[in-house]
Amino acid sequence: MKKESLRTLKDLAYYSSLGLSVVLSIFIGLAIGIYLDRKVFNTTPWLTLIFLGLGIAAGYRNIGLAIKKSRKL
Repeated sequence: MKKESLRTLKDLAYYSSLGLSVVLSIFIGLAIGIYLDRKVFNTTPWLTLIFLGLGIAAGYRNIGLAIKKSRKL
């Protein structure tokens, strides 16, 4: 395989995994918030909303890091 096509495949794999990374960070934040609200502190819905916001922020951070990486190339 040529170097250029191999690099293209690596970039494609990285960017296709970015969507999964964003979705997982949001769902992990949501799950932590729901767990803490229901099982530990009983403060429904506040911790769920806070951790959902943190998960969304982590998702945007992943997108920002991908943009930063693509600009370096």
